[in-house]
Amino acid sequence: MDGQALFLSLSLAAATTGLLALLGLPLAAWLAFSRARWKPLVEAVVALPLVLPPTVLGFYVLLAIGPEGPLGRLLSPWGIRLAFSFSGLLLASTLFSLPFAVQPFAAGFAAVPLRTREAAATLGAGPVQTFLRVVLPQAWPGVLTGLVLSFAHTLGEFGVVLMVGGNIPGQTRTVSIAIFDHVQALEYGAAARTAAFLLAVSFLVLLLTYGLRRKEAPWRLF
Repeated sequence: MDGQALFLSLSLAAATTGLLALLGLPLAAWLAFSRARWKPLVEAVVALPLVLPPTVLGFYVLLAIGPEGPLGRLLSPWGIRLAFSFSGLLLASTLFSLPFAVQPFAAGFAAVPLRTREAAATLGAGPVQTFLRVVLPQAWPGVLTGLVLSFAHTLGEFGVVLMVGGNIPGQTRTVSIAIFDHVQALEYGAAARTAAFLLAVSFLVLLLTYGLRRKEAPWRLF
């Protein structure tokens, strides 16, 4: 197994998960509790990576962060280059894994009874205090599910990573790209070992996710 590619993939997955927790929790709370008319538009944008081909998303991200793109031009005076770099991978991975984090977050928040939030408000808790002390602790299975899914999803990314980062050893060459390279070189043994690792991680993630769902609703028989 390519240790360098594995370390890069784990680093990317951890950084993406942390960024999604920072950005996704407020967004999910708004989606769970807002009654704005344009809420469906935001929900559609968040869910778009679920149906959009990874290469398409990667292509548009690359156009935006490239030297001639709007974000690339904005950052170039500071010597910041996003295309074909780890930072670019982090941006693309965050966009691509957004629904895998935000949707479980929002489902967990929405499951908290309204009367519980109203009781906290009656006792003098503000919106932020209610969210941190009441909503978030009760919604932890959904939050944890979103974090685990986004980590695993990022770990196995291929199309977006290849489009935005290319295949630079030590910088943008992830585990999924390493598998592709091994197959291209007819190194099926190395590809099989790396693929088995990702298969095991994916299975453990699903096992943890369904275990959390069963804890949320222990009355379900199936």
